[in-house]
Amino acid sequence: MSGRRGRRPGPCLCWLLCCGALLSPAAGYVIVSSVSWAVTNEVDEELDSASTEETLPAMLEDSGSIWQRSFPASAHKEDAHLPPPVGTARARPPPAPPGMFSYRREGGVRLRPGTARFLAHASAWGCLATVSAHEKMPGLPFGNCLPVSDGPFNNSTGVPFFYVTPKDPMVADLMKNPMASLLLPESEGELCRKNIVDPEDPRCARLTLTGRMVAVPPEEVEFAKQAVFSRHPVMRKWPRQYEWFFMKLKIEHIWLQKWYGGVADIPQEEYFKAIPRKA
Repeated sequence: MSGRRGRRPGPCLCWLLCCGALLSPAAGYVIVSSVSWAVTNEVDEELDSASTEETLPAMLEDSGSIWQRSFPASAHKEDAHLPPPVGTARARPPPAPPGMFSYRREGGVRLRPGTARFLAHASAWGCLATVSAHEKMPGLPFGNCLPVSDGPFNNSTGVPFFYVTPKDPMVADLMKNPMASLLLPESEGELCRKNIVDPEDPRCARLTLTGRMVAVPPEEVEFAKQAVFSRHPVMRKWPRQYEWFFMKLKIEHIWLQKWYGGVADIPQEEYFKAIPRKA
Protein backbone atom coordinates (compact mmCIF):
# COMPACT_ATOMS: atom_id res chain seq x y z
CA MET A 1 0.00 0.00 0.00
CA SER A 2 2.80 2.42 0.93
CA GLY A 3 4.46 1.83 -2.43
CA ARG A 4 1.28 2.69 -4.38
CA ARG A 5 0.82 5.98 -2.48
CA GLY A 6 4.16 7.32 -3.75
CA ARG A 7 3.39 6.80 -7.48
CA ARG A 8 3.11 9.75 -9.89
CA PRO A 9 -0.25 10.56 -11.54
CA GLY A 10 -1.01 8.50 -14.61
CA PRO A 11 -0.78 9.88 -18.16
CA CYS A 12 -4.56 10.27 -18.42
CA LEU A 13 -4.69 12.61 -15.46
CA CYS A 14 -1.83 14.75 -16.83
CA TRP A 15 -3.59 15.11 -20.19
CA LEU A 16 -6.80 16.31 -18.49
CA LEU A 17 -4.89 18.87 -16.42
CA CYS A 18 -3.18 20.28 -19.52
CA CYS A 19 -6.47 20.63 -21.41
CA GLY A 20 -8.06 22.41 -18.45
CA ALA A 21 -5.18 24.88 -18.26
CA LEU A 22 -5.45 25.69 -21.98
CA LEU A 23 -9.24 26.18 -22.03
CA SER A 24 -9.55 28.24 -18.82
CA PRO A 25 -8.73 31.70 -20.43
CA ALA A 26 -11.64 31.27 -22.90
CA ALA A 27 -14.23 31.28 -20.12
CA GLY A 28 -14.60 35.10 -20.33
CA TYR A 29 -15.31 35.30 -24.11
CA VAL A 30 -18.34 34.82 -26.30
CA ILE A 31 -17.67 33.97 -29.96
CA VAL A 32 -20.21 35.05 -32.55
CA SER A 33 -19.42 34.98 -36.29
CA SER A 34 -15.73 34.42 -35.55
CA VAL A 35 -15.45 37.79 -33.68
CA SER A 36 -14.59 37.87 -29.94
CA TRP A 37 -15.37 40.43 -27.26
CA ALA A 38 -14.16 40.39 -23.68
CA VAL A 39 -17.11 40.65 -21.28
CA THR A 40 -17.55 40.91 -17.55
CA ASN A 41 -19.53 38.68 -15.26
CA GLU A 42 -22.35 41.27 -15.07
CA VAL A 43 -23.22 40.95 -18.76
CA ASP A 44 -22.41 37.24 -19.01
CA GLU A 45 -25.97 36.24 -18.12
CA GLU A 46 -27.42 38.86 -20.53
CA LEU A 47 -25.34 37.46 -23.38
CA ASP A 48 -26.45 33.96 -22.60
CA SER A 49 -30.10 35.01 -22.81
CA ALA A 50 -29.63 36.74 -26.21
CA SER A 51 -30.40 34.53 -29.18
CA THR A 52 -29.59 36.94 -32.05
CA GLU A 53 -26.69 39.14 -33.07
CA GLU A 54 -28.79 42.31 -32.88
CA THR A 55 -28.03 42.82 -29.19
CA LEU A 56 -24.26 42.83 -29.68
CA PRO A 57 -23.94 46.09 -31.67
CA ALA A 58 -26.24 47.85 -29.17
CA MET A 59 -24.17 46.62 -26.22
CA LEU A 60 -20.93 47.61 -27.90
CA GLU A 61 -22.16 51.09 -28.87
CA ASP A 62 -19.10 53.26 -29.38
CA SER A 63 -18.71 56.40 -31.48
CA GLY A 64 -15.32 55.28 -32.68
CA SER A 65 -16.01 51.61 -33.29
CA ILE A 66 -15.62 50.07 -36.72
CA TRP A 67 -18.90 48.18 -36.24
CA GLN A 68 -20.90 51.39 -35.77
CA ARG A 69 -19.36 53.14 -38.77
CA SER A 70 -19.68 50.26 -41.21
CA PHE A 71 -22.59 48.24 -39.85
CA PRO A 72 -25.16 50.38 -37.97
CA ALA A 73 -27.67 48.52 -35.87
CA SER A 74 -30.48 49.46 -38.26
CA ALA A 75 -28.80 47.47 -41.00
CA HIS A 76 -29.31 44.26 -39.01
CA LYS A 77 -33.05 44.68 -38.47
CA GLU A 78 -35.12 42.30 -40.50
CA ASP A 79 -37.82 44.93 -41.20
CA ALA A 80 -35.44 47.75 -42.16
CA HIS A 81 -36.73 47.66 -45.72
CA LEU A 82 -40.38 48.01 -44.69
CA PRO A 83 -42.18 51.41 -44.54
CA PRO A 84 -42.51 53.02 -41.09
CA PRO A 85 -45.71 52.39 -39.10
CA VAL A 86 -48.69 54.68 -39.62
CA GLY A 87 -48.43 57.85 -37.54
CA THR A 88 -44.65 57.92 -37.35
CA ALA A 89 -42.72 60.78 -38.91
CA ARG A 90 -40.93 59.98 -42.13
CA ALA A 91 -37.36 61.07 -42.67
CA ARG A 92 -37.02 64.04 -44.98
CA PRO A 93 -35.44 63.26 -48.38
CA PRO A 94 -31.98 64.73 -49.01
CA PRO A 95 -32.03 68.24 -50.47
CA ALA A 96 -31.69 68.62 -54.24
CA PRO A 97 -28.26 69.66 -55.58
CA PRO A 98 -27.75 73.44 -55.57
CA GLY A 99 -29.03 75.07 -58.73
CA MET A 100 -31.04 72.04 -59.83
CA PHE A 101 -34.27 74.09 -59.97
CA SER A 102 -32.84 77.58 -59.65
CA TYR A 103 -34.31 78.92 -62.88
CA ARG A 104 -37.42 81.10 -62.66
CA ARG A 105 -40.10 80.00 -65.07
CA GLU A 106 -40.98 82.47 -67.79
CA GLY A 107 -43.62 84.78 -66.40
CA GLY A 108 -45.07 86.03 -69.72
CA VAL A 109 -44.56 86.35 -73.44
CA ARG A 110 -43.24 89.90 -73.09
CA LEU A 111 -39.90 88.60 -71.79
CA ARG A 112 -39.27 86.18 -74.66
CA PRO A 113 -38.16 88.68 -77.37
CA GLY A 114 -35.53 90.09 -75.01
CA THR A 115 -34.24 86.60 -74.24
CA ALA A 116 -34.05 85.81 -77.95
CA ARG A 117 -32.10 89.01 -78.63
CA PHE A 118 -29.75 88.21 -75.75
CA LEU A 119 -28.94 84.79 -77.22
CA ALA A 120 -28.42 86.30 -80.67
CA HIS A 121 -25.95 88.84 -79.29
CA ALA A 122 -24.17 86.70 -76.69
CA SER A 123 -23.54 83.72 -78.97
CA ALA A 124 -20.08 83.56 -80.57
CA TRP A 125 -20.90 80.45 -82.60
CA GLY A 126 -23.92 78.62 -83.91
CA CYS A 127 -25.02 75.55 -85.84
CA LEU A 128 -26.24 76.32 -89.35
CA ALA A 129 -28.35 73.71 -91.16
CA THR A 130 -28.72 73.81 -94.94
CA VAL A 131 -30.30 71.62 -97.64
CA SER A 132 -27.47 69.55 -99.05
CA ALA A 133 -26.56 69.92 -102.71
CA HIS A 134 -23.90 67.19 -102.58
CA GLU A 135 -24.38 64.47 -105.17
CA LYS A 136 -24.20 61.72 -102.54
CA MET A 137 -26.94 63.20 -100.33
CA PRO A 138 -29.04 65.65 -102.33
CA GLY A 139 -31.89 67.27 -100.46
CA LEU A 140 -30.85 66.00 -97.03
CA PRO A 141 -30.22 68.31 -94.04
CA PHE A 142 -26.57 69.26 -93.60
CA GLY A 143 -25.34 70.96 -90.41
CA ASN A 144 -22.18 72.86 -89.67
CA CYS A 145 -20.93 74.88 -86.68
CA LEU A 146 -19.33 78.22 -87.45
CA PRO A 147 -18.52 81.60 -85.86
CA VAL A 148 -21.31 84.16 -85.80
CA SER A 149 -21.87 87.75 -84.67
CA ASP A 150 -24.89 90.04 -84.69
CA GLY A 151 -22.74 93.15 -84.20
CA PRO A 152 -19.96 94.62 -82.03
CA PHE A 153 -20.21 94.18 -78.25
CA ASN A 154 -21.93 97.55 -77.82
CA ASN A 155 -24.23 97.30 -80.85
CA SER A 156 -26.63 94.37 -81.13
CA THR A 157 -28.63 94.19 -84.36
CA GLY A 158 -30.22 90.75 -83.97
CA VAL A 159 -29.04 89.83 -87.50
CA PRO A 160 -26.37 87.07 -87.62
CA PHE A 161 -23.30 87.80 -89.80
CA PHE A 162 -20.89 85.13 -91.11
CA TYR A 163 -17.43 85.04 -92.71
CA VAL A 164 -17.39 82.16 -95.19
CA THR A 165 -15.54 80.75 -98.19
CA PRO A 166 -16.94 79.33 -101.47
CA LYS A 167 -14.87 76.21 -100.82
CA ASP A 168 -17.12 75.31 -97.87
CA PRO A 169 -19.77 72.67 -98.80
CA MET A 170 -22.28 74.71 -96.81
CA VAL A 171 -21.82 77.67 -99.15
CA ALA A 172 -22.30 75.38 -102.16
CA ASP A 173 -25.61 74.31 -100.62
CA LEU A 174 -26.69 77.94 -100.15
CA MET A 175 -25.93 78.80 -103.74
CA LYS A 176 -28.61 76.33 -104.83
CA ASN A 177 -31.02 76.75 -101.91
CA PRO A 178 -30.52 79.81 -99.66
CA MET A 179 -32.95 78.60 -96.99
CA ALA A 180 -31.19 77.82 -93.70
CA SER A 181 -31.78 77.34 -89.99
CA LEU A 182 -29.43 78.68 -87.29
CA LEU A 183 -29.36 77.27 -83.75
CA LEU A 184 -27.90 79.44 -80.95
CA PRO A 185 -27.75 77.56 -77.61
CA GLU A 186 -27.49 79.19 -74.22
CA SER A 187 -25.20 76.35 -73.12
CA GLU A 188 -22.28 78.34 -74.55
CA GLY A 189 -22.59 80.90 -71.75
CA GLU A 190 -21.69 80.62 -68.06
CA LEU A 191 -25.28 80.64 -66.79
CA CYS A 192 -26.08 77.07 -67.80
CA ARG A 193 -22.64 75.80 -66.84
CA LYS A 194 -23.02 77.13 -63.30
CA ASN A 195 -26.67 76.20 -62.70
CA ILE A 196 -27.38 73.09 -64.76
CA VAL A 197 -25.17 70.07 -65.25
CA ASP A 198 -26.61 68.99 -68.58
CA PRO A 199 -26.54 71.68 -71.30
CA GLU A 200 -29.42 69.87 -73.06
CA ASP A 201 -31.75 70.57 -70.13
CA PRO A 202 -34.87 72.35 -71.48
CA ARG A 203 -34.35 75.17 -68.99
CA CYS A 204 -31.13 75.97 -70.82
CA ALA A 205 -32.59 78.23 -73.51
CA ARG A 206 -31.98 77.79 -77.24
CA LEU A 207 -32.85 80.07 -80.11
CA THR A 208 -33.57 78.91 -83.67
CA LEU A 209 -33.59 81.47 -86.48
CA THR A 210 -34.78 80.45 -89.96
CA GLY A 211 -34.64 82.43 -93.18
CA ARG A 212 -32.59 83.12 -96.30
CA MET A 213 -28.80 83.37 -96.34
CA VAL A 214 -27.63 86.24 -98.58
CA ALA A 215 -24.31 87.91 -99.35
CA VAL A 216 -23.78 91.17 -97.48
CA PRO A 217 -24.23 94.12 -99.92
CA PRO A 218 -21.25 96.50 -100.40
CA GLU A 219 -22.78 99.24 -98.24
CA GLU A 220 -22.89 96.88 -95.23
CA VAL A 221 -19.49 95.22 -95.63
CA GLU A 222 -17.72 97.65 -93.32
CA PHE A 223 -20.24 97.04 -90.54
CA ALA A 224 -19.98 93.28 -91.13
CA LYS A 225 -16.19 93.52 -90.66
CA GLN A 226 -16.64 95.34 -87.34
CA ALA A 227 -19.28 92.85 -86.21
CA VAL A 228 -17.32 89.70 -87.04
CA PHE A 229 -13.72 90.77 -86.43
CA SER A 230 -14.52 92.45 -83.10
CA ARG A 231 -15.82 89.12 -81.79
CA HIS A 232 -13.32 86.90 -83.65
CA PRO A 233 -10.07 88.88 -84.18
CA VAL A 234 -8.14 85.85 -85.45
CA MET A 235 -10.35 85.71 -88.55
CA ARG A 236 -8.55 88.79 -89.93
CA LYS A 237 -5.47 86.61 -90.50
CA TRP A 238 -7.18 83.74 -92.32
CA PRO A 239 -5.51 82.93 -95.70
CA ARG A 240 -6.65 85.31 -98.44
CA GLN A 241 -6.57 82.68 -101.19
CA TYR A 242 -9.78 81.13 -99.86
CA GLU A 243 -11.76 84.14 -101.12
CA TRP A 244 -13.58 84.90 -97.89
CA PHE A 245 -16.72 87.00 -98.01
CA PHE A 246 -19.53 88.02 -95.65
CA MET A 247 -23.04 86.59 -95.48
CA LYS A 248 -26.01 87.29 -93.23
CA LEU A 249 -29.28 85.59 -92.38
CA LYS A 250 -32.44 87.43 -93.38
CA ILE A 251 -34.67 86.23 -90.58
CA GLU A 252 -38.18 85.03 -91.37
CA HIS A 253 -39.05 83.00 -88.24
CA ILE A 254 -37.84 83.14 -84.63
CA TRP A 255 -38.28 80.13 -82.35
CA LEU A 256 -37.33 80.17 -78.67
CA GLN A 257 -37.33 77.34 -76.15
CA LYS A 258 -36.45 78.06 -72.55
CA TRP A 259 -38.63 75.72 -70.48
CA TYR A 260 -40.24 72.28 -70.63
CA GLY A 261 -42.69 71.81 -73.45
CA GLY A 262 -42.95 73.46 -76.84
CA VAL A 263 -41.25 76.46 -78.40
CA ALA A 264 -42.43 80.05 -78.64
CA ASP A 265 -42.92 81.69 -82.05
CA ILE A 266 -41.75 85.30 -81.67
CA PRO A 267 -42.96 87.90 -84.18
CA GLN A 268 -40.19 89.68 -86.09
CA GLU A 269 -41.41 93.11 -85.04
CA GLU A 270 -41.16 92.27 -81.33
CA TYR A 271 -37.80 90.58 -81.84
CA PHE A 272 -36.11 93.57 -83.49
CA LYS A 273 -37.65 96.09 -81.05
CA ALA A 274 -36.61 94.13 -77.92
CA ILE A 275 -33.65 95.00 -75.74
CA PRO A 276 -31.31 92.01 -75.14
CA ARG A 277 -31.78 90.60 -71.65
CA LYS A 278 -30.52 87.47 -69.96
CA ALA A 279 -32.71 84.36 -69.89
